[in-house]
This record gives sequence, structure tokens and C-alpha cells, in this order.
Amino acid sequence: MSTSRKVVVVTGASRGMGAAIVRAFRELDCAVVATSRSIGPSDDANLLTVAGDIGDPVTARRVIAEGVARFGRIDTLVNNAGIYIGKPFTEHTAEDYAAVMNVNMAGFYYITQLAIAEMEKHWSGHVVNITASIDQVAISGVYSVLAALTKGGINAATKSLAIEYAKKGIRVNAVAPGNMDTPMHAPEIHEALRAFNPIGRLGETRDIADAVVFLDSAPFITGEILHVDGGQSAGH
Repeated sequence: MSTSRKVVVVTGASRGMGAAIVRAFRELDCAVVATSRSIGPSDDANLLTVAGDIGDPVTARRVIAEGVARFGRIDTLVNNAGIYIGKPFTEHTAEDYAAVMNVNMAGFYYITQLAIAEMEKHWSGHVVNITASIDQVAISGVYSVLAALTKGGINAATKSLAIEYAKKGIRVNAVAPGNMDTPMHAPEIHEALRAFNPIGRLGETRDIADAVVFLDSAPFITGEILHVDGGQSAGH
């Protein structure tokens, strides 16, 4: 089945920011391929769900292959999948490290390779990476080494990919959230997290979805890391 609609792949799509991004693109009548470990089937003909571990290259291949088979192409990839394990650096286990690297890094690497290969066939496309501000602004008392290592690395890769593929019509950008009101943060710490955002509130999932949609609609922007963090990266 092919369609004239834009085709968007969203990882980590079953809840939080990922679910909001899926909703935002469906509101624009885009076809969406949504993937996460726990995602269920959909009765929406223009929403294809693929369950699996995005850090596994087999899952990445299924997502892209099934998306192309259903909708004919891939126009936009939103790398939203990510996990955070907050511990003092010396208390991280080998299992913690492996889990974060699997989702945050392998989950970006394999599917981005495959998506860009599809985009090259059409000389157009867009990758948006959901990263973080924490690589630029460390906060005392917030355990962020693994987050900074992985999300900061993807911020750097965003710029490299943007330059590598610019002449092929493929854009690469990032959205760097601050402290968000998502299932990743327990309600009892929301007040403390709010204090780190100069605007004085936690970010909402729609804030991130709106930023992704904006970048997707801005054809002269590439290599940008858009901080959607209530001013956190600007200072305190």
C-alpha cells in the first residue's frame, strides 16, 4: 500500500513524549509507524505499530521494512526512545550501562542507518533526535553521567549527520528537552525538578511534539539542537 501522506517513524512511541509526537503527526494526517517494546496493535489504517526492542537491529529492520511495505517510503524519523537511570557514577552496574547504551545509543544507531538509506533513494528526508540539555549544563545533585554520555553523543552526531547528508536533501536536527512531566519522573520529585526550569514549570509532552513538528516543517533548518527546557540551558 502506498500513500501520498508524509510517512513518519517514531520510536519509544507508546507513552509520554513518544505518544504525544505520534498524536501530533496524526493530527496533521501523516502516516505513522510507531514502535516500542510494549506498543499494542492499532485499528487506525494510517498508524502501523511494531513492537520490539529498538536497540536490537532486527527490530530496527522490521520497523523500516514494514513501514516501507505499508506506506511506500520513509520521510521522517523521530528517535525518541530513551531511558534514564539516576545513580551516583560509581554505583552504576554493568547492567545499568548496558541497558542505557542499548536504548539510547543502539536504539538511535541502527534505525537511523536504515532510515537514512531509505531517504537517500528519494533525495529527501528528516531525522529528529530527542536528546537532552544535560550534556551542556550539569546540575549539582542530579546524577546524569550516562544521560550526558549518550544524549550528548547524539547531539554531536546530529551535527555530523546534518553535514554529511545535507547535499542529499536529508536534514538532521535534535530537540533537547529539560525536566518534563512524563512517566520517567515520579510525581514526588516534580516540585524539585520544577526548580531547575527558570520558566517555573515542568515541560509538557506537547511542548516537545510541537518542537518536533516545527522542525519537520522548516526546510532550511538542519544541524540544529533546539533546547525545549524552560530556559534551563541558558542559565540559572
